[in-house]
Amino acid sequence: MRRTLPLHAIAWIVGAFILVPILYAVLGGFKSTGQLSTNPFGLPDPWQSGNYTEVLGAGSFWRQLWNSTFIAVTTTVIVVLLSAMAAFVFARFAFRGREVLFTVFTMGLMFPFAVAILPIFVLLRTLGLLDNPLGVILTQAAFGLPLTIIILRGFFRGIPGEVEEAAIIDGCSPFGFFWRILLPMARPALATVSVLAIVGSWNNYMLPVVVFSDELSWTLPLGVQQFQGQYASDTARILAYLVLAMLPALGFYALAERHLVGGLTAGATKG
Repeated sequence: MRRTLPLHAIAWIVGAFILVPILYAVLGGFKSTGQLSTNPFGLPDPWQSGNYTEVLGAGSFWRQLWNSTFIAVTTTVIVVLLSAMAAFVFARFAFRGREVLFTVFTMGLMFPFAVAILPIFVLLRTLGLLDNPLGVILTQAAFGLPLTIIILRGFFRGIPGEVEEAAIIDGCSPFGFFWRILLPMARPALATVSVLAIVGSWNNYMLPVVVFSDELSWTLPLGVQQFQGQYASDTARILAYLVLAMLPALGFYALAERHLVGGLTAGATKG
């Protein structure tokens, strides 16, 4: 017990650093700006739900919510599908240059997105993908492939070869083994990479701000920035908008947290 006490203390301290700002934002949304100035850390008195109801009543919020959801889900489907097929090849097939090619994929982790923003903008403009959700979706998918392939490859390599041999003896083709047997067995790893892709897309600000100039195409991070500029003097309303923008991602992450930890552990220990 004494040995684990410092670890528990560190966990509580780290948790406080994460939860206190979120709790402050949630309670701040139920206050007026005047209350935030006079009583920044106390409970709202009186409680004012108008900030949240006004945001929820705005059509722009729901449009941005739909844009973020569509882009995040589509990006995740593309990333998981392509990465699963690539990881299957890297994990289950032996061919000349396999490790070199895999190294090329992993090098994508060392390529900062901010450094590539100018050539990405020029490329998207040349392809006519500015102000087009595909410009964000395809770019996010490309940058999400390296980490996803690494995680799935580690999991796929941990599947016993006897399972594949038995499937082949039963007349299963390599693609049939991949689709009917390997993917169902890899649900924890697939859940992990799906969570990472969705949360990463949901929080992405730099790419949408470069691609979208039309307000109708904005995602929630852009909406938060625009809302903050519009209501710069109304801090309580800005906090309410920020909390509502975070809720979908936080809720999804809370539901999928168990799969995320389990999938990362499996990918790290198998192979």
